[in-house]
Amino acid sequence: MSTDAEEMSEDRRKYEFRKVIEELKEYEGSGTQLVTIYIPPDKQISDVVAHVTQEHSEASNIKSKQTRTNVQDALTSIKDRLRYFDTFPPDNGIVIFSGAVDAGGGQTDMVTRTLESPPEPIQSFRYHCDSNFLTQPLEDMLTDKGLFGLIVLDRREANVGWLKGKRVEPVKSASSLVPGKQRKGGQSAQRFARLRLEAIDNFYQEIAGMADDLFVPKRHEMDGILVGGPSPTKDEFLDGDYLHHELGDLVVGKFDVSYTDESGLHDLVDSAQEVLADQEVMKDKAEMEEFFENLHTGEEATYGFGPTRKNLMMGSVDRLLLSEDLRSDVVIYECPNGHEEYEVVDSRHGDPDHVCSECGEEAEKVDRDDVIDHLMSIAEQRGTETKFISTDFEKGEQLHDAFGGIAGILRYSTGV
Repeated sequence: MSTDAEEMSEDRRKYEFRKVIEELKEYEGSGTQLVTIYIPPDKQISDVVAHVTQEHSEASNIKSKQTRTNVQDALTSIKDRLRYFDTFPPDNGIVIFSGAVDAGGGQTDMVTRTLESPPEPIQSFRYHCDSNFLTQPLEDMLTDKGLFGLIVLDRREANVGWLKGKRVEPVKSASSLVPGKQRKGGQSAQRFARLRLEAIDNFYQEIAGMADDLFVPKRHEMDGILVGGPSPTKDEFLDGDYLHHELGDLVVGKFDVSYTDESGLHDLVDSAQEVLADQEVMKDKAEMEEFFENLHTGEEATYGFGPTRKNLMMGSVDRLLLSEDLRSDVVIYECPNGHEEYEVVDSRHGDPDHVCSECGEEAEKVDRDDVIDHLMSIAEQRGTETKFISTDFEKGEQLHDAFGGIAGILRYSTGV
């Protein structure tokens, strides 16, 4: 499979997860009767079954008969779902949601959803009972963007690691042999200062070596490097050009950080939130800048459902731009004379009446589909890349509000 195809498949998978999460967040239960289980990929299914069996037994102590019954029914449903898996979960793990949700009028419906292989590996086993399903860990996975290298250092120690989405991964550490500022007896001040500078230089070279080993192989995949530590240490390190020249170009920020152990990596990420937010949206900004530039020249740009769909069908769309906040359906109509037409409606609304624009006959609904699913299916068939655009910046908002959340950058001008 090509890289573009893999990216499109990932986009679709994340979108499907996003839709399921939004649905799950709408559910509410009475009391703590909605059960969520996060199962990491290295957790044996038999151990999970044993845990669920134990929870089922302990649920018999719940005083409320209704809550007791609902929790035990949810756990039984989860055990039934676990039978479909072998010794271990699939890649990245499994999340199972089950419980009696409020259906209105004092009624409840039993809901059980299984999410296999989420976008990121599940880090630890979690069993959770509440009046809502636990979706935050999955939401964090979907907002995870970017791969950043992390370096924290002072003249005593250094740590190097990764920021993968929102997850900090310490990888390498080093301690220095730099002597303190007070010289030992018998050494001249000049000789002591020279030896200390040599030790600092050697330590900076060691830190750069760790960073080069870790980051250089991934330099084309990285979104940037963050450097933290006290002043003037981090400035000396960066100004001294110790890093590989291609890594030096990737440094997007330096920050004052008090600690340089593994906790310092987390402090660095906390200090860099504004820069990280800007970096996340930069790619979206670049896509929208190109779209508006093409739109201004009147060439190689399309927007709105109808024109964009036509261009997709022609295979002329290079990148399909979809707003992350787009929540619409497309209703497909057919009139007695065989004309097929499409109407975009709010996903929360019903199907409107439709009169064929070609012959004036009343048309009947033949299908209804999620707009994003509909367009992405065509895009995948035509080798078109799909980009989801945030509304966290002005032109991203314009895509949603002024262009219906749908646009495209064309391979060539079509006049459509």
